[in-house]
Amino acid sequence: MIGSLYAGISGLNANSTAMTVIGDNIANVNTTGFKSNRSSFANVLSQSLGGSLSSGIGRGVEFWGASPLWTQGSLENTGSPTDLAINGKGFFIVQDDAGANFYTRAGQFHLDDAGDMVNPDGYLVQGYEIDPNGNLGNLTTISIPGERISPPSATTEFSFDINLDSQTPTNGTYSTSQSVFDSLGNAIPLTLTFTKQAAAQTWTVAASAPAPNGPVTINGGASVPLTFDSLGNLTAPAADSTVSITLANGAASPLSITWDLYDASGALNGDVTGYASPSATTFQYQDGYTSGVLRGISVDEDGVVTAAYSNGQLTPTYQIALADFPSYYGLAKMGQNLYAESLESGQPMPGVAGNGRLGSISPNAIEMSNIDLAQEFVKMITTQRAFQANSRVITTSDEILSELINIKR
Repeated sequence: MIGSLYAGISGLNANSTAMTVIGDNIANVNTTGFKSNRSSFANVLSQSLGGSLSSGIGRGVEFWGASPLWTQGSLENTGSPTDLAINGKGFFIVQDDAGANFYTRAGQFHLDDAGDMVNPDGYLVQGYEIDPNGNLGNLTTISIPGERISPPSATTEFSFDINLDSQTPTNGTYSTSQSVFDSLGNAIPLTLTFTKQAAAQTWTVAASAPAPNGPVTINGGASVPLTFDSLGNLTAPAADSTVSITLANGAASPLSITWDLYDASGALNGDVTGYASPSATTFQYQDGYTSGVLRGISVDEDGVVTAAYSNGQLTPTYQIALADFPSYYGLAKMGQNLYAESLESGQPMPGVAGNGRLGSISPNAIEMSNIDLAQEFVKMITTQRAFQANSRVITTSDEILSELINIKR
């Protein structure tokens, strides 16, 4: 009967540990990216001397371990551009001050005072730097310092959607303007003035800019003729020609801008028409811009971190790195929502979102824990009853031992 006492004690110990696992799950119901743990038990056997292997007598139970359940947690929208959630497999890669890599599903990131993307403990988020050609570089810390400047870009081409009223009298004019930029980012107001000629459906166009940005030439001269057919379609300049405007500016070299009235195939693009309706500009475009300062960042589902500048430019800078493992169950828990590789997990396989088995990234969101409170409470009830039943084994065994001792009386 003494053996039953120890069997009951093993049940008490195992179920009290299981209750600790349940309590840990419930305590972490609001922990970002937390994965619930499941308790496992194993029976304990003793063998009779000289007996067969099948004659083992149970002597209780042992707590066999707690294994995480790697199911996807629900996503919670936060509105913060640096909050990220993984939808599918993978881990974010973060690095401590000593250069050691850790892995986490908790994507509550922010930019620190140096512009580095970090988690709440200051661990550096890792990603691949994107060069101006869109190619990925080496794995490095994602850093977007606030003093970043977007350099200016000189205007190289522009276009207008203009109708010139075919009923305009001879020497009548129509003017339209837009700003163009030199290589230093200086904005220069450029004005095109269209003058009606005596010949039917014939105009000239001249370009001008305020001092000290002149003189302005168009195709090397003061003006260029424009001719329309009876349907109001442009016929001159010819389909294989461009209109080039050159003006002095604040930069060292003159600014040369192309006004291409025809597409690459030589077909009229319809930007300039000569219909019998009031002269008007309905659209204008130019490809230059001034310098800009960093205004914010955004992250897309591929994990591409894009810097937004005050000049309207959106520049891809990094792509968030994710890591996959041969076995998630072998990862070493480090606390603070961090995991580390181990011999049981295998080596990390870094990549980007959507590559191989890796999932996508949900920006402006975090992954909640995958705790199911209803299941945890049911487990709590069954564990409590198991503990109670094992305690009853001890008390019953004690009563039997008391009856055994009383036989002597």
